[in-house]
Amino acid sequence: MRIVHCFRSPVGGIFRHVRDLAQAQSAAGHDVGIICDSSTGGAYEDSLIEEARPFFSLGVERTPMQRHVGPGDLMSAGRTLRLIAKMQPDILHGHGAKGGVYARLFGTLRGLQGKRPARIYTAHGGSLHYDEKTPTGRVFFALEALMSGFSDHILFVSDFERRTYLTKVGEPKCPSTLVYNGLQRQEFEQVETAPDAADFLYIGMMRDLKGPDLFLDALAMASNRLNKPLRAVMVGDGEDLPKYRAQAIQLGLDTLVQFKPAMPAREAFALARFIVVPSRAEAMPYIVLEALAAGRPMIATNVGGIPEVFPAGSPALCLPEAPSIAEGMLQGLRDERAFQEAMPGPGELKRRFGADVMAQQIEDAYRAAMKSD
Repeated sequence: MRIVHCFRSPVGGIFRHVRDLAQAQSAAGHDVGIICDSSTGGAYEDSLIEEARPFFSLGVERTPMQRHVGPGDLMSAGRTLRLIAKMQPDILHGHGAKGGVYARLFGTLRGLQGKRPARIYTAHGGSLHYDEKTPTGRVFFALEALMSGFSDHILFVSDFERRTYLTKVGEPKCPSTLVYNGLQRQEFEQVETAPDAADFLYIGMMRDLKGPDLFLDALAMASNRLNKPLRAVMVGDGEDLPKYRAQAIQLGLDTLVQFKPAMPAREAFALARFIVVPSRAEAMPYIVLEALAAGRPMIATNVGGIPEVFPAGSPALCLPEAPSIAEGMLQGLRDERAFQEAMPGPGELKRRFGADVMAQQIEDAYRAAMKSD
């Protein structure tokens, strides 16, 4: 098959998902390409693209794609349509809100020329995070319902995402499948804590949706309750990074919190005793799976698909509020061994969240979509 993945920003979980999927698809003998934004991502993301380039036999095409809907979409749409025509995919797989619209709309337009690819969509949260009661949410969910009619298969990365789609958008007008994100075999190797490790690690994009501000507030609360300073490392980039640096100073944490640029997750895991995922909303975050596979104990908010990873009643789960996150931090510090033992085991993780499992299930969806044309 000729498979093209279309998405906007080459950062975060969507990019990670596409890279892993492309590697597995290339190894299975398929020709794979990607189309994504050229205006986001930095040196670290550029290095990841270059590292993965051998898996993209159809090429890596980058063109400006703005995040929000606007006049620039017209030019971006024209460029993307020309790139798709050049790649001539059998499968056009859109990821996220923008990639999903482009893949399904342009896949349909290709059909007018008698060359329509199978149109696949994975939301990865995306527009599903909006409140359906707001004007913006109503517009996005009406668009999602419309685009469902231009889809051949919809993939959900968590049962939470599937249920959210049903509630906010409605029953898909095409077949759909739940396929969890998957990890590579080497990611199940243990990562040891560095001798000079901090207490807590935040790793991710520096934006409020991911909760860096909640992490800092919780760290200050936990420190005050223990009456001792707790150290933390925050790894990641983003336009809101200066805001979080200022917050750390305001909370008196500037000497206790070390900010570092984006780096490989397994390299970051060694920098602290506990990983904290303080997100306000998620679909199925890779960072949770990666940390658990590496044998790292964590505190994570009970949002999106995160609770689907943990056993019922896990002490790792907390509310997306600073006091609850602080309590999780303190609980972990009180009995680190018991906290570690409460994490899901490697056998279960491999069975449910292996990259090989993910790739096979998605290929099955592709073939079913091609047969239905």
